[in-house]
Amino acid sequence: QVQLVESGGDLVQAGGSLRLSCAASKNIFSIADMGWYRQVPGKQRESVATIFTAGTTKYADSVKGRFTISRDNSKNTVYLQMNSLKPDDTAVYYCNAREIMSTRNYWGQGTQVTVSS
Repeated sequence: QVQLVESGGDLVQAGGSLRLSCAASKNIFSIADMGWYRQVPGKQRESVATIFTAGTTKYADSVKGRFTISRDNSKNTVYLQMNSLKPDDTAVYYCNAREIMSTRNYWGQGTQVTVSS
């Protein structure tokens, strides 16, 4: 079992920056792809960014060039650096770990990001 704890959500003005953190209870980066998702009320949860076990990354088109996902193996922590934030980025952001050799899938509790115009 893996616990994921997000932090860093806040209220920020459009054009501002935030960095979200996701601390894992153990080092799983070699066996799990790590991702950030977001969800607004009434809509499906959507993938924002993924960092794969090999270290490669993937981004939603809506955040390319503005968001950066990274990880620190020594701290068991994944980050999402968000720059040039827009009101449309307002959502609850969730951290996800998906083990590549099993069906195990873990979620954090979410952190609220609100971007004011």
